[in-house]
Amino acid sequence: MKVLYFAWLRTRVGHAEDAIDLPKNVTDVRGLIEVLRAKGPNYATALKDLNTVRVAVNHDYVKLDHSLKPTDEVALFPPVTGG
Repeated sequence: MKVLYFAWLRTRVGHAEDAIDLPKNVTDVRGLIEVLRAKGPNYATALKDLNTVRVAVNHDYVKLDHSLKPTDEVALFPPVTGG
């Protein structure tokens, strides 16, 4: 699975993307975020407050209970504001 980080999430994590082997027991976005948080303090800090993180799977906005497949592309980014 490809995980992309944008804006300040990329800065806090320290890079723009990860390739993740999705564990068999992880079935949704919430589970993926727990796996990412466990990767280290940078990830835990970046993903601490999920009210400041938006998620897209295969270019569609999703909620934390969205089901995942190992071939999905997941993007994590801050809320976007318009002008």
